[in-house]
Amino acid sequence: MPLRFTDCSFAYRAGVPVLDQLTLEFPSGCTVLLGPNGSGKSTLLSLGASVRSPDSGRVQLGRLDSAERRHRKVFRQRVGWLPQQIKSVPSLTVREQAAYAGWLKGLSKSEAWERSARALEQVRLTELAQRRSHELSGGQLRRLGIAQSLIHEADVVLLDEPTAGLDPVQRGVFRDLLAELSGSVSFVVSTHQTEDLADVYDTVIVLDRGQNMFQGTVGEFFARAPEDVAVERRAESAYRAMVRGEV
Repeated sequence: MPLRFTDCSFAYRAGVPVLDQLTLEFPSGCTVLLGPNGSGKSTLLSLGASVRSPDSGRVQLGRLDSAERRHRKVFRQRVGWLPQQIKSVPSLTVREQAAYAGWLKGLSKSEAWERSARALEQVRLTELAQRRSHELSGGQLRRLGIAQSLIHEADVVLLDEPTAGLDPVQRGVFRDLLAELSGSVSFVVSTHQTEDLADVYDTVIVLDRGQNMFQGTVGEFFARAPEDVAVERRAESAYRAMVRGEV
């Protein structure tokens, strides 16, 4: 079930629009959203998660419209969101925090508790279920965040810079986890890093200054790089050719 943005515009207060009549669709599967800092990636994902509302335009998941009150509860259950900063709740265990997220999404306490076990199993945190969440490492806390997004059986999970600050081993664990889960859940991963594109993702979207500069398969993205560029540099070269530099 694709997540669609139609003619979406958004500006913070009275400033320059971050997004200006942007139309795009995140297809099923695993999508990487590339773009430099300030390109509008985080804003776009927050609109997709209905954390913010567009100034104009529509955000839809299938027939569900995020702006319609009668759709909002189900929309938020079907679209999971993992922001850049994942906060632990010091008084809660890992399982309690996962269950709490489900309760906030509208599940009953018993249902949230039951589903939390499965969600932690999916992200390989079962052995840490009774540990206090503030004792987790950065990589483990990101995995808990994914579990919180999965507990209400989301169709699409939006991840905003999920590997920022992680070491190479932690990034590898995250990459493997994404590959395992993408068969049953669609993911959109926002980043400005071009590593591991061919290993994880089905679709590449490049956003720059609120505009969709490219959307296509990973192979089509690599084809945008000059032919004389070394294989290991093609993703970076293609990306740099599409954006106008860091903001």
